[in-house]
Amino acid sequence: MDMHTVVVGTSGTTAEDVVAVARHGARVELSAAAVEALAAARLIVDALAAKPEPVYGVSTGFGALASRHISPELRAQLQRNIVRSHAAGMGPRVEREVVRALMFLRLKTVASGHTGVRPEVAQTMADLLNAGITPVVHEYGSLGCSGDLAPLSHCALTLMGEGDAEGPDGTVRPADELLAAHGITPVELREKEGLALLNGTDGMLGMLVMALADLKNLYTSADITAALSLEALLGTDKVLAPELHAIRPHPGQGVSADNMLRVLAGSGLTGHHQDDAPRVQDAYSVRCAPQVNGAGRDTLDYAAVVAGRELASSVDNPVVLPDGRVESNGNFHGAPVAYVLDFLAIVAADLGSICERRTDRLLDKNRSHGLPPFLADDAGVDSGLMIAQYTQAALVSEMKRLAVPASADSIPSSAMQEDHVSMGWSAARKLRTAVDNLARIVAVELYAATRAVEIRAAQGLTPAPASQAAVAALRAAGAEGPGPDRFLAPDLAAADTFVREGRLVAAVEPVTGPLA
Repeated sequence: MDMHTVVVGTSGTTAEDVVAVARHGARVELSAAAVEALAAARLIVDALAAKPEPVYGVSTGFGALASRHISPELRAQLQRNIVRSHAAGMGPRVEREVVRALMFLRLKTVASGHTGVRPEVAQTMADLLNAGITPVVHEYGSLGCSGDLAPLSHCALTLMGEGDAEGPDGTVRPADELLAAHGITPVELREKEGLALLNGTDGMLGMLVMALADLKNLYTSADITAALSLEALLGTDKVLAPELHAIRPHPGQGVSADNMLRVLAGSGLTGHHQDDAPRVQDAYSVRCAPQVNGAGRDTLDYAAVVAGRELASSVDNPVVLPDGRVESNGNFHGAPVAYVLDFLAIVAADLGSICERRTDRLLDKNRSHGLPPFLADDAGVDSGLMIAQYTQAALVSEMKRLAVPASADSIPSSAMQEDHVSMGWSAARKLRTAVDNLARIVAVELYAATRAVEIRAAQGLTPAPASQAAVAALRAAGAEGPGPDRFLAPDLAAADTFVREGRLVAAVEPVTGPLA
């Protein structure tokens, strides 16, 4: 476990800290200011709880049952009951990193001092993360409004020492056993605390933050593979000239063009076709790569702005305000996050689509300008990469289905009290699948393009130094080069891991300098 420590204060957190805790096991510590803010807000809640007037979430029921005033002797039971009843998820378990992000981001809001939760509850949340205890959370149960209710409830259930959780060794055990084994005392929830642990966009936000980290790597990787494909197709790099992109100043477009130009520097392949097989223009999938990749980059930048705002937010209902008021609000609605999750699924699908079109062009002898059919060693005896493209096409087809927005849907719940919901959790779940698929799609293009570049080298043409570095690193990673047909799945899996882990970018940057 990484011993890096993330300090949680009162003013939110960063995307880097989310990834550090969720993926790398960073330890979590509450700042002194957070503990002070927690205690101050709790005094306000305790004072309201002592008054005869009903206050939502403190001395009333929840949702459509908010009209009932709850007597003091039933309030602890009320808080336990909301957690137990809302821990109603179904389906497969959600990934460990998602649950850790969910827990950490809920702690971030709790630590803001706007929720009225006691300091000891927040400390127990941190203790669970530091012990590597991960609640069992299920795929279905959130509509992305009133928070990611069922997922957060399963986490709160573990805090209470109930339900099941996964220990640091990966074994699922009853939560009370795991807490006892790590010396953690289960919390006994008091007024407002059960509600405060459930009302947040934390699951969808955590998945957005991690998707952005993954997509940043994949967009840079896709710029590299696009450059390799352009080179292998003997395309022209003149379309990447900065002065062309300056007259259409979308930021991402210029970045992608610059990345491609750096990869192609010193190539003996680009523009070679003009010597013996003139082409006025390259196909759109080659010529317009910066425009498509760049538009996706700009969408990532916008999504990162939304994520940053949400990371700085305190999402709960009701909230404790600095002047002592406890007010109901609608900040738990997931619309801002849900929209950008869907936007990212759309641009990921389009990036996958243009990658596949270049792969298909590399394999078609009628459009590849001198490459063998399917990049096969002995076409007819060998099928080459024919079915690798089938696999890539199947992934692209699924990406298009995943691009259908979840946030355009809404389904009423809670006896029409919650009559418009965001479906942000669903948007996040399908985006995770889309990001996984995109890595595979980029890997197939990389595998095809590097084979094609090697074939060009065998024809007497000299690839760019960055291309040679990419080829060498991919071959060292276990994805073999041209030759007779062989069991292809292991090579594609090696290429997938190579791309997914950022090793393609790392392989070319010593030649190109840092790529954006």
